Amino acid sequence: MNMPPIVSLPEWEAARQELLVREKELTRARDALAAERRRMPRVAVEKEYRFEGPDGGASLLDLFEGRPQLIVYRFFFEPGVAGWPEHGCGGCSFLADQVGHLAHLNARDTTLAFVSRAPQPEIERWKARMGWEIPWYTLTDDFDADFGVDEWHGTNAFYRDDDDRIFRTYFISDRGDEAMGSTWSYLDITALGRQEQWEDSPSGYPQTSPYQWWNLHDEYGDGA
Repeated sequence: MNMPPIVSLPEWEAARQELLVREKELTRARDALAAERRRMPRVAVEKEYRFEGPDGGASLLDLFEGRPQLIVYRFFFEPGVAGWPEHGCGGCSFLADQVGHLAHLNARDTTLAFVSRAPQPEIERWKARMGWEIPWYTLTDDFDADFGVDEWHGTNAFYRDDDDRIFRTYFISDRGDEAMGSTWSYLDITALGRQEQWEDSPSGYPQTSPYQWWNLHDEYGDGA
């Protein structure tokens, strides 16, 4: 391996400071991109979709679990996928292992759910083996084809208004999914964002002080 040179601590710190400038530029650019997402036009979801969950049939509205925002990841676990029925897609499983505690997303009025074409008994078995607690539904119709995830993984973001109208607000796929898993990466693709006061959001968007809403995952209360 052609490794970089060994230098003194002052030289190393100078190199780090130089790179830190570019890292901060990247952070600001990422924040600006998220701000543009919050101003993206949205498209109404007019079609009725049906899923099967652990408690029976469910609509797309049901997947929101009463919250205004929903993020749906298409996990490939079904006949025809490598590893079936013993396990799901390796890449999808790698992503699932990185998902943070859902209480933090829920505290920002956001629900995360997975969808696959595997029947519920297989999903429950696979979840139990891997120790995942993410809500996971069985696809029964054209939802995957209609939202660009019938042949490849992807993450769709939806928003529900006070009249229970549903809108698709954003979509992440391919290498974009590599960054998903943390509470921040998910909130940054939603219509409302992190909902913190420092964010550049349209007027009237819900925002609170950073740090103050953060909590231990078992101390948020019933809302999360």
